[in-house]
Amino acid sequence: MVKVFVLTALFCCVFTDADAQTLTVSNNLLYDAFLTPNLRVGARLAPHWSVGMTAGYRPWPKDDAETRKLRHLLLSPSVRYWKDSVNVHHFFGANIIYSHYNVGGITFPFGLYKSVRDERRQGDLWALGAFYGYSWPLGRYFNFEALIGAAIGYTKFDRYECVHCGQLLGHEKKLFVMPQAALNIVYNIPGRPAKMQPVEEPAVYIIPSAKTQPEPFVPIVHAVPDFTGRAGQLQKENPVLAHISQYKPYDRTRILRRDKDALYVHFPLAKSELHTEFRENKSVLERIVDIARQIMADTTSSVKIIQIIGLASIEGPIAGNEKLATNRALALQHYVQDRLQIPDSLFDTVGGGEAWAEFRDQLAECVTTEPQHSQELQQAIGIIDSESDANVREQKLRRMNGGRTWNYVKERILSDQRNSGYIRIYYDYVPDKAAKVINEASQLLTNDSSDSHREALRLLLTVRDDERALNALGVAYWLCGQQQEAIECFRRAAANGNVDAEENLRQLEKNNQ
Repeated sequence: MVKVFVLTALFCCVFTDADAQTLTVSNNLLYDAFLTPNLRVGARLAPHWSVGMTAGYRPWPKDDAETRKLRHLLLSPSVRYWKDSVNVHHFFGANIIYSHYNVGGITFPFGLYKSVRDERRQGDLWALGAFYGYSWPLGRYFNFEALIGAAIGYTKFDRYECVHCGQLLGHEKKLFVMPQAALNIVYNIPGRPAKMQPVEEPAVYIIPSAKTQPEPFVPIVHAVPDFTGRAGQLQKENPVLAHISQYKPYDRTRILRRDKDALYVHFPLAKSELHTEFRENKSVLERIVDIARQIMADTTSSVKIIQIIGLASIEGPIAGNEKLATNRALALQHYVQDRLQIPDSLFDTVGGGEAWAEFRDQLAECVTTEPQHSQELQQAIGIIDSESDANVREQKLRRMNGGRTWNYVKERILSDQRNSGYIRIYYDYVPDKAAKVINEASQLLTNDSSDSHREALRLLLTVRDDERALNALGVAYWLCGQQQEAIECFRRAAANGNVDAEENLRQLEKNNQ
């Protein structure tokens, strides 16, 4: 068995990510002792997991003596699980080793690998290894670490009679077990956060000693709002938008004028043609089209229903007003469809007919706002409530008080009923799974249980790329005893404007003084 190739395991460097670094470059000093250039690049995947790739290559066929040869190439990917304590970070790991070698005339320490002292061996090996190690910080940018472990592998090689002669002795294949060890100098990219000078840079926080008797740190964490897509953002300034859960089909007992969030497009008397220059129609129509267009362009939200209810005033024959109300609603639908590719299926277009519910509600409002007309308006309301035939009802209202009440109604109320009625856009959005996870974890953080805190940390790590999770993640780190990671999260959240994170940092700064 060619045990001499234990050198390939010594080439396995590791990096330290225990202080939340994202990238490391390291050099194995034991590998350097064999005059072999080597480098390892590592990256963190999660707070407790990191990966890396080691490469080493010695192209020189011999050292100072003519009878020695130690030429080799090594590649070794590895994965680490970090278990951090306050001052020392220890880890467990596994790696895969590949090496191509040409070795002969070498005397190893401790009497190892005697078979290569008098002959040369050239071949390839593959191995699987496991190891355990420590890492110590040496300042902001550097760490020193040591590891020890073992590997089991397979090799096939050619045997030669001497270091430089070409006499082939044979071909062999073997299984082997070999130790691994490393002493590494590690450079962290970026370095650990620098201790800040007053005002300019945040301090590196240290848990104060009991002698200082600081105020207890009470971390602050609140639930985050559900991200409702572009539609949800538009809704803040456009109440005409509503979530689909608020949609209600229209019935004629519904008093639309009480919904202040709706928009209205008006029509001239007895007309169903839509004119943009009539009253405020132009701005309203542009607003409707722009809102719908923005939602349709968004991948996180969508238009579900555009509800249009056409209305007509109570004046004139019922049949004509029913047709007029329907045509007004359709005119608005066609206007929107001419400017946006919206199918009929997304419209809830209804002809509401004569707006008797709206009319009665306006009369009742005038009873309180204009007491000089309250008696006759109460009489008109009584006629509406007692007469079921709409045509008869209208005629009775026209004849009240010799027509004086009707003239008042035409001037103060009926003019505003000559419109297309109620317009609202209902939307839906992709469920915000990240907000749900963040809020579930935030609730766990309010418990006193350490198990709850660890579960909260586990949940938050699944959404750590969402900036809304940073403050809660900082709280979870702190409660789990990982203060440095907590501070980094608070800083990043505060930089994004999170007021809870700013308050958490303020508390820590005060305790650190």
